Amino acid sequence: MPATFAGRCLGRLLPPLLLLLCISFSGGSPADPVMTTQDASQSQANSLTKMQVGLNESSGPDLTTQNLKKPSKEHQSNGSFLQFEILLPGPSGTLLETNISLANASTVELSCKLDPNSYLKNPQVTWKRGNETISHTSKTENSWSIKLVIVDSSKMGSYSCILKGVEEISATFNLHVPKIEAREKPIITYEKDTAVMVCKSDSTPMTWTWYMMRGSKPVIINESLWTDKYLISRLSANVTRLRILKLTKEDAGVYWCEAVFELGKSEGKMELKVLSIMAPLKPFIAIVAEVIILVTTIILYELYSKRKGKCTGGKACDQTEKLKSREGSSASHRRI
Repeated sequence: MPATFAGRCLGRLLPPLLLLLCISFSGGSPADPVMTTQDASQSQANSLTKMQVGLNESSGPDLTTQNLKKPSKEHQSNGSFLQFEILLPGPSGTLLETNISLANASTVELSCKLDPNSYLKNPQVTWKRGNETISHTSKTENSWSIKLVIVDSSKMGSYSCILKGVEEISATFNLHVPKIEAREKPIITYEKDTAVMVCKSDSTPMTWTWYMMRGSKPVIINESLWTDKYLISRLSANVTRLRILKLTKEDAGVYWCEAVFELGKSEGKMELKVLSIMAPLKPFIAIVAEVIILVTTIILYELYSKRKGKCTGGKACDQTEKLKSREGSSASHRRI
């Protein structure tokens, strides 16, 4: 009996004891679930992430970025990349020149390409900015290029390539800010009327400003100071309009708009002429006066012609006049 009881107790206690021994050797706890291969991989990845975060949060600079330098202004430019090419030589007697309008920071590549059928072989090529000689940055077969990173107005201007061989040929690239389209002819209007001036640009400027000339000094037109005189409106991003109300002769003069781009400024000038209200009537009054003088001359001539027609001879008219005068005098004597 005792042996049987002891065997039963040992049989019941042995499985739990073996389970406890296995758990103690694996380092887990009874509540830990079974870990799959996927869970193990995820756990390892999380551990690596925590290690990296710990490194970044630790004192001292990040080892991956501490050696990076702040990019220069040229590298900070988000401008576009533009390419322009001139084929040499052009038609005989023509000036090889192209105008390039730039409003924002850009990287520009200018190329001069020699026609493969040209008689000019193996020319000596020189690039110039104005009168300053510069070196070309790349060369391919019969093509020479320079690359410009333009971030301000200091690199704007004229660039020329000169090819020398049996003769010399050249081409010029003119880099400039966008031009302003304004009325070239004078604006003619009258007193008490309203003058309208408009400026346009192919590109969108950052700001528009209107000026007027007073004496020898330019004055900024501030519509907030002259609300009853000047009205400035931006019809679109690249169009501005100035309205001048209640015109007087003092408003006549030169006006201009100024557009500010990232690479410089551009302006368009206009001239305003203000005439008096009587100015349109002066030609009409002159015509009426001429008509009156002409009609008067014609009437006097007709009267003179009729009188002259009655007297065909000068002596006969004189004798007739004398007889009439004598008859008139004798009749008066008889009455007396």
